[in-house]
Amino acid sequence: MSTLVFGHKSPDTDSTGSPILWAWYLNEIKGQSAEAVLLGEPNTEAAFLLNKWDLPKPRIIADVEDGQSCVVVDTNNPAELPANINGADVRAIIDHHKLVGGLETKGPIDITIRPLACTATVMLDLMGNDAAQMPDWAKATALTCILSDTLEFRSPTTTAHDRAVAERLAADLGLSIPDYAAEMFAAKSDVSAFSDAELLRMDSKEYAVGGKKFRVSVLETTAPAIVLDRKASLMDSMTTVAAEDGVDQVLLFVVDILNEEATLLVPNDLVKALAEKSFGASVSGDAVVLPGIMSRKKQIIPNLAL
Repeated sequence: MSTLVFGHKSPDTDSTGSPILWAWYLNEIKGQSAEAVLLGEPNTEAAFLLNKWDLPKPRIIADVEDGQSCVVVDTNNPAELPANINGADVRAIIDHHKLVGGLETKGPIDITIRPLACTATVMLDLMGNDAAQMPDWAKATALTCILSDTLEFRSPTTTAHDRAVAERLAADLGLSIPDYAAEMFAAKSDVSAFSDAELLRMDSKEYAVGGKKFRVSVLETTAPAIVLDRKASLMDSMTTVAAEDGVDQVLLFVVDILNEEATLLVPNDLVKALAEKSFGASVSGDAVVLPGIMSRKKQIIPNLAL
């Protein structure tokens, strides 16, 4: 039985690329049968990665069977994993998020969670000298993941180590980081083909605060006007998405990568109160700009309060 390697639901670049990277390592270096899979359709930037480097899109799975051998990457949160994750045989977790708890394993496992900006950075550290054997497509996959998660080193989650690893990979590939990142972010910003509901779920995580459940959605873009021009319809769709997903409210943060700020849509008094208490913002209208807010993990989720 092949080991399945997967990240979280609503796969972004890191949750698409890192499973591919680790499956290569298990297959080619460790001699273990492994397959990278996804828990949903990759976002536009992740799709760019697959297309740019001619990588086959991993198959999408809805759940895992009892006893299925698997490696979980880029998350350790059961809410972001298949419903039967505790019935599977989780062999390892490789992550860079806080420990949530709730996963139950069949026995002792390898867990590596490090305070780095990207799972791919953690993986290259774990590979050690074997990382030198990565083919160009694997190096490019790791580089794309790091540049995505760090927003080309703009995110406050960025560490000196993430940057050093990315710069080494870019040098090996003969790529200009600014040029390549601009190409990535252009792909990420092209959301014209997505419905409002798809945009609200594309890069989102559930989080509870003050007795309320939120779907915290982030859209990172170099063209925020494309998303903000749809503000009215997006706010209308929040009600439907919240009801379908069993949450009280959808929060949408439109992160302007180049200007290093986020715009939070404010459809009602609940979000107005949250914005004012969480970020010290003064809200007058249906949106508020939050200067310097770039990271859901480090700046948004930890500050949410009611």
